[in-house]
Formats: sequence, C-alpha cells, structure tokens
Amino acid sequence: MLPFRRILVPIDYSAPCQAVMPSVADAARHFSSELTLVHAYGPEALAASDLALSNPDLPEEAHAAEQARLEDFAREEFPDRAVECVAALGEPGTVIKDLIHKQGADLIMMSTHGRGPVRRLLLGSVTAKVLHDVTTPVWTGLGGAFAGRPAVIPCRSILCALDHTEESECVLRAAAALAESFGARLALVHVVEMPPATWEIDVTNLRSSLMEAAQFQLRELQSSLGIQATHNVVEGAVAGAVSREAERVHADLIVVGRGHAQGAVSRMWSTLYGIVREAPCPVLSM
Repeated sequence: MLPFRRILVPIDYSAPCQAVMPSVADAARHFSSELTLVHAYGPEALAASDLALSNPDLPEEAHAAEQARLEDFAREEFPDRAVECVAALGEPGTVIKDLIHKQGADLIMMSTHGRGPVRRLLLGSVTAKVLHDVTTPVWTGLGGAFAGRPAVIPCRSILCALDHTEESECVLRAAAALAESFGARLALVHVVEMPPATWEIDVTNLRSSLMEAAQFQLRELQSSLGIQATHNVVEGAVAGAVSREAERVHADLIVVGRGHAQGAVSRMWSTLYGIVREAPCPVLSM
C-alpha cells in the first residue's frame, strides 16, 4: 500500500470538495505523491455553450471549457506543484473507475458530502459508488473540523478497526505502516455485536466468551505481526462503537477494511458506510 505515489482526487467544485483540498495537499507533500485531479461533467456542460446543439464542434468546445476550469482550480489550490488534470464527459463514478483502470492510483481522496445530522442519514452517491466499485484505498473526509478538531496530516493518532475476516492482517499492516510514517500513536478496536437480550435467552455467558475471544485474537494478531499498539474490545453497533472509540483515543484517522465480497446490499457494506458517515475524523478504507 505505502508509499502513495499517485493520489487521485475527484473534483466537483462543491464546498465539501474544496474543504478537503488542504488535506490533499498535506498528503501529497508528506508522501511526495503525484496528484491527478479528475472532473466528470454531464450534458449541462454542452448546454452552457453558445454553440447550437447540432454543431459538431460542441463536444470539443465543452470539453476544452471544463478542462480549463479544472486546470484553473488546480493552480489555485496547488500553486506550488505540477498537477495532472483530467476532465471527462460521463457519470462520475464510472469516469473515476475507468481512469484508475487506465493509469492506476495508490490512493483516492474525496469528500463524503453532507454535514451534521444529514451526514448520518446518507452518503454521497459518488462516494458510495467509488467505495463499492474500486479496490484502491479510499480516504474520505469532510475537511475542516471534525467534532471541533481540524483534520490533520500527518496524523498524530490512528485507530484501526478490525474484525474476524481474513483481511484483518492486511488492514493492520497498513495501519501500522501509516503510523510509522506519521510517527503516530496506533490503537486497535474490535466491536462485538450482541443479539438483543430476551427473557428466553441469557446472553451473559455468550457475551463474556465473545469478548474474551476477541481480546485473544487481537493479542495473537499483534504478536504474529510484531506490532505494538493499544487495543480495546467494545460492545455495540459497529459504526457507533468505532466512532466513540475514535473520540476516546482522539484519532485523526480511522483505518478499516472494505472486504472482497462487494455485494450491493451486504451487511459488510452497510457497516462500512455507517462508519464513514458517523466517523469523527477521516476514514481510510482498503
């Protein structure tokens, strides 16, 4: 995963998009990365032209205008570095996916779109599609302040959320590599989701067994990889529990896996989206 040699940044010129540009600049500076900005535009760009819709030069003129706008944005946001700019006609998620297929990327950095209570109800459609469709690590954030704290790169504290899947080892290795690169504290969390208690079922013994098993797994995983970090096992709904643990350890970044079975309505994806929506800091999913 590391180092991030090429960072791809989707641009839609919205306020949330502009708010994450300082974090993009900080990441590119820290990792000495190449930057590629991509903007996907739709038929409205054609309608904005003075040319008639039947004019064969219309698509070329619209593309030139969108390309120029993106290059102006790059010069304003990143005045001290060379930035590749790609404007393309099409649906944003598809344009991003196709660009990654053609030239590759080590990291995608983008905003989630949404603030306050609204953010807990929805995730931007482009963000959701990118998280679901691509295998490249994705950094998502709102920019500016999270829970009263500024987004920080280099990070000072990283929380790695782990589960019982096979990818946990890769996720932990990545989080540890990031922590070493940033000189950051690393903390681990595993969330145990318990079934609701009823008068028919006593979950006390089950809860104790699950918590102990999770503690054992975290210790074994750390030992096998030679990674030193504090760890905690908590109970609750995954998204909310990870958010609370991030607050407790003052995390500047949450690292979490995305899995391999990318089913459209799978529980894994609803959990990931919940973590991204409720996180008090940026989330790096891989």
